[in-house]
Amino acid sequence: MKFTKLLKIFIILFIISLVGVLLYVKLSPKIIINSANNITLYDKDNNIYFKGSEKKEWVELNDISKYLINSTIYTEDKHFYQHFGFDFLRIGKAMITNFKNKSMDQGASTITQQYAKNLFLDFDKTWKRKWDEMWYTLRIEANYSKDEILEGYLNTINYGHGKYGIENASKFYFGKSAKDLDLAEATLLTAIPKAPSKYDPISNLDTTKQRQLFILDNLVNNNVISEKEKEDAYNEKLNIIGYNEDEDLSSINFFQDAVMNELKNISTIPNNYSDVNGLKIYTTMDYNSQKILEKNVKEVFEDNDSLETSSVVMDPNTGGVLAIVGGRDYNKSSYNRVISSSRQVGSTMKPYLYYAALENGFTASSEFLSEQTTFPIEDNKTYSPINYNNKYGNKPISMATAIAYSENIYAVKTHMFLGYDALINVARRVGITEKLESIPSLPLGTNEINILNMASGYSAFANLGYKVNPHFIKKVEDGKGNVLYKANEEKELVLNPSLVFILNNLLTSTYDPLYIDYNYPTAISLSSKLRHKYALKSGTTNTDNWNIGFNKNVLCAVWVGHDDNKELTTKDYKYAQNIWYKTIEEIEKDVKEEDGWYEKPKNIVGELVEPISGKPSSDQSKNTKLVYFLKGTEPKETDPTFDEISSN
Repeated sequence: MKFTKLLKIFIILFIISLVGVLLYVKLSPKIIINSANNITLYDKDNNIYFKGSEKKEWVELNDISKYLINSTIYTEDKHFYQHFGFDFLRIGKAMITNFKNKSMDQGASTITQQYAKNLFLDFDKTWKRKWDEMWYTLRIEANYSKDEILEGYLNTINYGHGKYGIENASKFYFGKSAKDLDLAEATLLTAIPKAPSKYDPISNLDTTKQRQLFILDNLVNNNVISEKEKEDAYNEKLNIIGYNEDEDLSSINFFQDAVMNELKNISTIPNNYSDVNGLKIYTTMDYNSQKILEKNVKEVFEDNDSLETSSVVMDPNTGGVLAIVGGRDYNKSSYNRVISSSRQVGSTMKPYLYYAALENGFTASSEFLSEQTTFPIEDNKTYSPINYNNKYGNKPISMATAIAYSENIYAVKTHMFLGYDALINVARRVGITEKLESIPSLPLGTNEINILNMASGYSAFANLGYKVNPHFIKKVEDGKGNVLYKANEEKELVLNPSLVFILNNLLTSTYDPLYIDYNYPTAISLSSKLRHKYALKSGTTNTDNWNIGFNKNVLCAVWVGHDDNKELTTKDYKYAQNIWYKTIEEIEKDVKEEDGWYEKPKNIVGELVEPISGKPSSDQSKNTKLVYFLKGTEPKETDPTFDEISSN
């Protein structure tokens, strides 16, 4: 009797609690569910280039193929029209299956739960987020009909390639409206939202077809279609076009993904769309630069199908990213190498070293002996770097020459002369955050660094000494125009502007014919192609090729290589350079040369020297070059090489 009485009390309390919850949910403010993925992105000139869930692509449920509706319901939420937001039977089965398999592979989210999740800016798996999603699920069910929920869900879910909503997806993949999808097309599209990258019919058709078969089997098992209809749909040859005629640039999707990645890390942005009635995001993207970069990537790679690229155009004065290409073709792979990958940087590490050298008393004319060298290091070990193509001058050469040839021997001698911390200190000051090893080969770029990080580091050279923070977002407003976030573009002076001026001019030696001697400058092929003056450094390893160059207006960084670290062939080293010079020259085509380069500081003097040795020029000099020095540090004929100094 006592147990029966307690059970009755428990049931009554449960019913009262349930009624209270439902009443609270019903009386809560109505959630604006069509705000899910309601994002508008603007370029730096405030022109719209993306609208998620935009109204002109919002289609009513009656204008969506019945095949798509049925395949979605029977795949995602078979009891959608029977439950109140949660399918407890399905949840129980999933828990038992996961327990037996010792995994979490089986999910039990209903369509309403998934819709509630899409109201949030990110998909954190914290208990608080789960709790919030539960309440949103109940509020959606309490305030909207099942048809309204299903319509909203189908118009806002992610179908991959930056396509939100079934109408956008249908036009992108098949060039038709959602109401015209046949069974084969509908089931293929239904496969995508579970994992848009994995079930991408453009890059992973076989995997997507496997899930399509699962979806078709579900429809057969639930007597929605016949076995013959299943076979016909599965075997139908589909024309997947992967193109939207309103979409001029597929690489914009790389930029969009980078924006969303940055947005999730901004603490002042509310964690769900319904709180802000959508978002207006003003980005740093320059549409013209984006167009130029994508065009040149496509044209340069026209004769090569295997290489990949990561390319960045940046405003070095603010850190604002103007354009990116995170891979050859977003429609084939959405993996964004600009924000997600790090690679060995090769000799693009050397400018950090040479700035450290200038800061420690070196000049453009400081000499080391160019010869094959074995360096003693700790624990009785030795290190024997080699120059590219094993070319050595076997004579003293200037720092300017070492930069022109990207001399490894000179770089290692400088690195060991200064001490390992000198290079690391400069790299840290300009914003390089990756772990850097205190080893002799550090200036040769054996560490892996992200291209965005390298571009921001080089920006401190391009803007004459200021550290900037690379960013994709300038400002974020809610649907009512309230400012939720504004980027801090303040700069911090971390380098000596006069020394940076000297270094930037030294970096023009990489394509200067005056430095042709026992070797050729690394970018000598560009000497007749460049119409403007740029500081430029390349970096080469067996698997990676970089070109980073700039003037005071713009910086462009390009990496080329294979995702699997396959070794590059000799001809592969041309691609990064060609993308770089074509892009930066086209961006700067209307800029006068004097408006792109730097004014000489008052404490700097220009002196005529012999390019290779760096000695003062004389009547007997065959070649002379105007090189810059701090006043009082101009070279003298009697200046010794650092080898001589260290051997005394």
